[in-house]
Order: sequence, then C-alpha cells, then structure tokens
Amino acid sequence: MPQLTTLQTTIVQRICLILLSIVCASCVVSIDTVIVSLDDPIILEQASPVRHAVMSDDHPMALWEKSHDDPKGIILFVHGRTWSALPDFDLQVDGEELSLMDGMLDQGYGTYAVDLRGYGETPRDTTQWLSPTKAATDVINVTRWISERHQNTPIHVFGWSYGSVISLLATQADPSNIASLTLFGFWLDLDADVVKDPSNKSLERRINTSKAAASDFIVQGSISQRAIDGYVEAALAADPVRVDWRNEYEFLSIDPSQIDVPVLLMQGEFDPIAPTTLQAKLFSRLNTADKSWVVVSGGDHAAFMEAPRPYFIRAFSDFIDRFNP
Repeated sequence: MPQLTTLQTTIVQRICLILLSIVCASCVVSIDTVIVSLDDPIILEQASPVRHAVMSDDHPMALWEKSHDDPKGIILFVHGRTWSALPDFDLQVDGEELSLMDGMLDQGYGTYAVDLRGYGETPRDTTQWLSPTKAATDVINVTRWISERHQNTPIHVFGWSYGSVISLLATQADPSNIASLTLFGFWLDLDADVVKDPSNKSLERRINTSKAAASDFIVQGSISQRAIDGYVEAALAADPVRVDWRNEYEFLSIDPSQIDVPVLLMQGEFDPIAPTTLQAKLFSRLNTADKSWVVVSGGDHAAFMEAPRPYFIRAFSDFIDRFNP
C-alpha cells in the first residue's frame, strides 16, 4: 500500500510539472506577442526611405522620401560638400536617434532629401564636374517636382553647410515653390574676393577618408562613439570618392537683399565652419522681415545628430510651422 501511495504521488507531481510547463509556455507566447505589438510603431518610423528618380535638365537625380500620412508641410533637405543625403539626414544606428528626417516626421512633416550630382546614388554628369549654378538649378527642379507631387504645396528647404549656400542661390533664382528657407552651418563670406579656377583645373577624384567623415563631430561627449562609427561607415559606403567642384566663385553672386521668403538661420555654438561674423553679415542683409537667428547651445557643425538634437528639431519645427499652407 505505501508503494501505491508513493506511485500516485509521483504521477501527480509529474502531471503538475507538465501543467506548469504548459502555463509557462503560454506566458512566453503572450509576452512575445506583446513585444511585437510594441515594436511595430518603431519599425514603421524607421522604415527605409523611398527612392525617386527626378529628371533635372535630362540628368537623373536620386531623391529620397519618408512620407507622412497627413503632413502639415513638406521639407527638402540639401546636403553638404562631402557627404550625400542619407548619411547626413537619415542615419540609422541601432539604439540611437540620429535621423533628422525621422525627427521631422515626428513633428508632422513629410520629408525628402536629394543626392546632388556625383553624390550617393546620383551619378556625375558627362562633364564630371559640379558647380554652384548647376547644383542650384537641380534644387530648383527637384523642389518643383516635389511641390507638383503635393498639389503645388510650397516646400520648406533646409540646407546644411554647402547645402546652405546652394539653397540660397536656388531661392534667389526661383523662390516660386519655396515656403521657407532654413540654413545651418552657413560658411560663406559674402564680401570675399572672387577667385576663378585656372583654365587647366583637373579632376581630382580624391578618395574620402574615415578621418574626414568624423571631422564634423567636435564637441566631446555630445555624441556616442558608436554613432560616430555608424556615420563614418555609412558616409564612406555612400560616397567613397569626393565630388569635384569648379566655378565656386559663383556662390558670391548670392545677394541676400533678393531673398524675401522666411529664413531661419541656425548656428552651432562651437561650429568653427560657421563663425558669428559670417552669420551676422547674412542675417543683416536678408530682405525678408520673417527671419530668425538661432544659436544652438553646445552644438557644432553636426548639432542635429548630437545632444542638442531635441532643441534643434524644436527650433526648426517652431519656425516653419508658421509658414505651412
């Protein structure tokens, strides 16, 4: 009889263990389901941008879009001298928030970013050269294409570094599709002497370097080393060869007195490329009455990817919010 009791106890214990295993397995399934549900919005926000091919004077331009279901406005981002649209404006590093396109999506804006000729996925043209006038014309044509795609909505143009002077030149030539102009990292001395290229200037096709890719991150501790490494990797993959420019004296044809669209001038506090004296010259000469000058405290030439990013996005959004259709 004691043996039977022991056997019954053993059977009961095994049944309990089996039931417990089933319950635990059910819990795991339930938890996994919740995690997937919570992750869905993050996956959607960080979806890869859509690539469009836009013709500008018979040349195909790569244009990247991150769309919003009900945008309150549309933004076009114009990159700088060395690196193309996606490393600059849609950098994706796991665990980091670095994408300015995603940041402005969160503010309710549809976003586009263009690869200029020779950058990213836009090929060089047959001349192999890029010039200020050519780049400005491409920005005008791309802006027109975006505006027509959105029922002729005027576009907010954001230019960073070289993109700031390209965007100024484009706005001066044709502001018809531009709602506002935001300039960050403006570096041009409007009173500089005009120096033309020598007639025998040759193509360099210089190889880009990791050091160059990391050079805009200046303020210690404002961005993680992991994020810098991610930027370097993305930048070199997108732009292994430096684009060749000529006729850069054309930037000096910029006349701020001809700019009458709303302008936001943004300056990183510690940006050596964009000193206050040059910002002051531009700001004081702009014709528009709707202009603001924001200094991003603690920021350098890449402030929108660094610790000041939330303030940068808020200042940018607060300004352009006033000029949506």
